[in-house]
Amino acid sequence: MAEVMKGFCVRCKQTRELQDAKEITLKNGRRALKGKAMCEICKPKGGTVVFRILPALKK
Repeated sequence: MAEVMKGFCVRCKQTRELQDAKEITLKNGRRALKGKAMCEICKPKGGTVVFRILPALKK
């Protein structure tokens, strides 16, 4: 079973599940997840883009 990732939606100020989450690399080299939060406030606008910064990989 896939792990459900959550992120903080700044529009509704609550932690929400990320949909269509993809791992990306930020400009400073940190890993992050980028997805959409589909909550009651954000759904009519097509969802809010939400980022979650991930821990660094251990070497």
